[in-house]
Amino acid sequence: MSDPAFTPAPPQRPPRRMRRIFALEDLEDAARRLLPRPIFGYVAGASETNATLADNRRVFDEIQFLPRMLVGVTGRRLDCEVMGQRHAMPFGIAPMGVSALTGYRGDLSLARAAQRAGIPMIISAASLIRLEDVAEVAPGAWYQAYLSGDQAEAVAMVDRVERAGIGTFVITADSAVVPSRENNLRTGYRTPIRPDAALLWHGMTHPSWSLGTFLRTFLRHGNPHFENAGPGRGAPLLSRQAVRDFSGRESLDWAVVRTVRARWRGKLVIKGLLHPADVAMAREAGADGVILSNHGGRQLDGAVSPLRVLPAALAQAGGMDIMIDSGFRRGTDILKALGLGARFVFVGRPFNYASALAGEAGVDHAIALLRTQLVADLGMLGLLDLKGMTKDLLFLDGFRAVPPQRTAPPPG
Repeated sequence: MSDPAFTPAPPQRPPRRMRRIFALEDLEDAARRLLPRPIFGYVAGASETNATLADNRRVFDEIQFLPRMLVGVTGRRLDCEVMGQRHAMPFGIAPMGVSALTGYRGDLSLARAAQRAGIPMIISAASLIRLEDVAEVAPGAWYQAYLSGDQAEAVAMVDRVERAGIGTFVITADSAVVPSRENNLRTGYRTPIRPDAALLWHGMTHPSWSLGTFLRTFLRHGNPHFENAGPGRGAPLLSRQAVRDFSGRESLDWAVVRTVRARWRGKLVIKGLLHPADVAMAREAGADGVILSNHGGRQLDGAVSPLRVLPAALAQAGGMDIMIDSGFRRGTDILKALGLGARFVFVGRPFNYASALAGEAGVDHAIALLRTQLVADLGMLGLLDLKGMTKDLLFLDGFRAVPPQRTAPPPG
């Protein structure tokens, strides 16, 4: 999926809800008005004090550019290669649970838009649409797993993903323990959703969402389930009695990773690593790549921003591709990560909001915003392509990075 030299596309009128969306940051306020408070709070919120969430954005202000001038920048292009696969642009759509609760058939909207744009979308284990259905409309999609320590179950999940024709299996490493999501308690979010007076009130006070997403989903497709958490079907979305089972995740360890690697014939990615020693262990376990991530600030509050650990992680990468997520909102953010050595960037929440607001057309618009920014930013930096985006074009005197460290096994 490569992209020719950039040619400006003819202007298209964006969907009505997107006409005041000029950057990804604009999507959050628009989604706040559309979605019920518990659902918006689940997507937008992070853990405890939001310290990690805040630093994920603050870190970009510590890095500035040193652009080159008078070099000729006609014919700029954004295509890149990750783990042997070419993509049209250096970013993809991160895995996000319950995207079909925020936007009608949200996972399919995300997947189709990503496929059209020539970028990967990662199917979430916490999604409400079968991974097989997503893979059918987007053959380039990846799958992200929440595994337990049960190696037989991991093998069964690998086999299911392989049967779906998906080529990249992503193991999330940072979700073994359910975090303290105080924001969920304050906003009243929980899954499965309980049919009660509060749900009725949210539907009445947010008619666009309740009619266009919630009721439309139930009338056309029945009660959604968590379809991709394991080899079989998971809990229903709407229930008075059902409970989502997170047991077993605490026993996830490197032995499970090695079991998956022995069974899985495609590309294997470990997501959620921050310590350089864990990057080294992923390399030794046979991973093709890692995604440095703190889960968008949704797990351990106070965890370091992935961008701060990127240089130290690269020192342990060997032949693996180092990718990154958490906090990316602009073309300049992406180029700063590429300049520090990342191969690829994943963006999450803004695409969720775009899907909620305007479905596929909304995601198309959000992707186009980032594409336009990246093409302009390349020109202003004096570059024709992404290969020229190196550390030489960054001013790093104010950047606080994790220093390189000797590898060590995890505690315990």
